[in-house]
Amino acid sequence: MNIRPDFRIFFFVIFCLAACFSSTGHGEQTLVIDGGDGPGKGKRVVFISGDEEYRSEEALPQLAKILAKRHGFSCTVLFAIDPTTGQIDSNKNDNIPGLEALRSADLMVIATRFRNLSDEQMKEIDSFLKAGKPVIGMRTATHAFNIPKERSYAHYGNGYDGDKKDWIDGFGRAVLGEKWISHHGGHGSESTGGMISPDADAKNHPILRGIKDGDIWGPTDVYGVRLPLPGDSKVLVLGAVLAGMTPDSKPVVGEKNVPMMPVAWVKTYSVDGSPKGRVFTTTMGAATDLLAEGTRRMLVNACYWGVGLEDKISPLTNVELVGIFEPTKFGFNGGKKGLKPIDYK
Repeated sequence: MNIRPDFRIFFFVIFCLAACFSSTGHGEQTLVIDGGDGPGKGKRVVFISGDEEYRSEEALPQLAKILAKRHGFSCTVLFAIDPTTGQIDSNKNDNIPGLEALRSADLMVIATRFRNLSDEQMKEIDSFLKAGKPVIGMRTATHAFNIPKERSYAHYGNGYDGDKKDWIDGFGRAVLGEKWISHHGGHGSESTGGMISPDADAKNHPILRGIKDGDIWGPTDVYGVRLPLPGDSKVLVLGAVLAGMTPDSKPVVGEKNVPMMPVAWVKTYSVDGSPKGRVFTTTMGAATDLLAEGTRRMLVNACYWGVGLEDKISPLTNVELVGIFEPTKFGFNGGKKGLKPIDYK
């Protein structure tokens, strides 16, 4: 068959475009927000969402927008994706495409819940941690993974009790400082008010710059933790269990607040002999929690601190929301349906 020269050019262009799209791999399954000008320019942050309850697929794109548009960070948000539709499906617990973005990341922000990812995907997270890079864990990241014991990365699973002694209780305890323990406050009826730890180191910590008692708030309840937290953990914020679902609700009287549970702390981690890396963990962080300016400020400041830019944190750092943000209330099977990552652009 003879092909006219102009058709050869046409087919060549189509071939090149196909190759280009295939090389982007997970491009349509991730959200990339380029950084503008700001202190974070040149720093790359990868956000990993994927929980069935607290709408991390809504919270992390908003946090990424704030960091990119207001502070210059380059941000990539990853999602739990149904491979048959390409849509976000937080109940799909075994697929978060695009984790290879961690190879060039300066910071990982994770808010997953009981994920059972493939060895190929887990390897990207494992390699990131073995490089000693900084991590921020939000809410259900304390129980980020649930991987069967016969699998290569079973030690990441919540409550792991196998032969890897440094990994007892899994990623939550070994890296973030605590695994899933309990709902300490009343789930759905008692919200959380952030109180600065009385420890002098906490009061002067750069993550709390510009934050006072009561600024940090969320309708999610306080999680239980075991005290003291492990290693070199330093508690920054205590969670007052509030007798209601508004920021002005009064603290519950009695044992729920004696003592108050930590809801935010910093520590270092080292896995399998890796260099030490910085960690900030908060058991707050549902999408609805981001409506409180103080909660957003804590998370933005933590990202600065994570990448070593604590000297750039100002009490007046801009943490205003970007665009329209109307988060869905937390709860199982309540996520928005039919959305793709690009819809959060």
